[in-house]
Amino acid sequence: MFNFKGFLTRDKNTHLEHLEDDIINRGSTGGENAINFLKSVRNMLAGRGRTPNITVKWDGAPAIICGINPENGRFFVGTKSVFNKTPKINYTSRDIARNHGGVVADKLRVCLANLSRLNIKGILQGDLLFTSGDLKAVNIDGEKMVSFTPNTITYAVPQDSGIGRRIIKAKMGIVFHTQYSGKTMDSLSASFGTVTGSSNRNVFLASAGYKSTSVMFDKQELSRFDAQIRMAEGSLSRAKPILDLMSKSSSDQLSVGFRLKTFFNYYIKNSNTSFDKVRVMQKQFRDYFQSVLQAEIDAKKTPRGKERFIRAQKDGLRFIDRNQSALYMAIASHITLGNAKNTLLQKMSQIQSIGHFLRTSNGYRVTAPEGYVAVDSVAGAVKLVDRLEFSRQNFTMPKGWS
Repeated sequence: MFNFKGFLTRDKNTHLEHLEDDIINRGSTGGENAINFLKSVRNMLAGRGRTPNITVKWDGAPAIICGINPENGRFFVGTKSVFNKTPKINYTSRDIARNHGGVVADKLRVCLANLSRLNIKGILQGDLLFTSGDLKAVNIDGEKMVSFTPNTITYAVPQDSGIGRRIIKAKMGIVFHTQYSGKTMDSLSASFGTVTGSSNRNVFLASAGYKSTSVMFDKQELSRFDAQIRMAEGSLSRAKPILDLMSKSSSDQLSVGFRLKTFFNYYIKNSNTSFDKVRVMQKQFRDYFQSVLQAEIDAKKTPRGKERFIRAQKDGLRFIDRNQSALYMAIASHITLGNAKNTLLQKMSQIQSIGHFLRTSNGYRVTAPEGYVAVDSVAGAVKLVDRLEFSRQNFTMPKGWS
């Protein structure tokens, strides 16, 4: 039997936003939410106030949804395509062969064979960590370890440890973090949280729970973080009008707000350094916006097809040029929120029961966990990830499961 400690009920868990991106998605309200999230974690690490709702974000893949279909009472497994307009729900190996191919199909067959024996009630979502063929024996700093690399991060555990022996015996490993409830598949709502329960020797069940008991800010760390928060609050106050304006069209792929968010991902993917000075990034963003829209213009073959994109490029560049001071503060807000978040991540990542590494040409390099998910009943859920560390590697490293 599984026990679920849930934090939030919302729509299906198909995508989580970075904390600092919320200022583009939701304007000044997103900024207030981000500050509140950061302060609640700060208070936890200072030993004050209630513990916020935080789960560990494992770097697993692919996402696995499994459980009992409330419409027919049958057990199923699937990926996020369970929530497609035309759902891909797999009750049998034949269903998997019809709906999927390659490595994903192989892994779903293992999930179907083993998760169906766990007496799961309802529907759970998690991230696959390994199937038995993914496990590798490695030597890290002279210690024999069992390792698995589901996505970007390599996890490694001493072979002769209790966890190591469980992993070696298992046919698969998974971490559950979301539970669904509803009378039909279309009406499901999600609760984020942690799942505990009785796995068996064939399934290694990792925990998404975060335990903060042994890690606390010292006075110097607390002072440095509080200074970062004050800086973020100051820039957000001055950026409020433009953030609220951009958020109104943040889902429009031709808008300045949408392209500002994709610019940060573009920058992380293509830069080998930390963020540049705000003024430099502001100019780089203008160039990026112009080039992205120009590529759309060039791809259209007729004057009529080009017209919409020419107009969007012209209007966007005019907006950028007329709002330089405000846009400066918007970019500064994004960066300062990210800096404060990374200060928290550096402290929180000191708690690890399983080693985290990145494979390099020279062996393995120690890295932090992927990150965490912070949940609020009003503001929603956001992910806390060091984008200059994890996201850059995630963009560029090959994936073994895809």
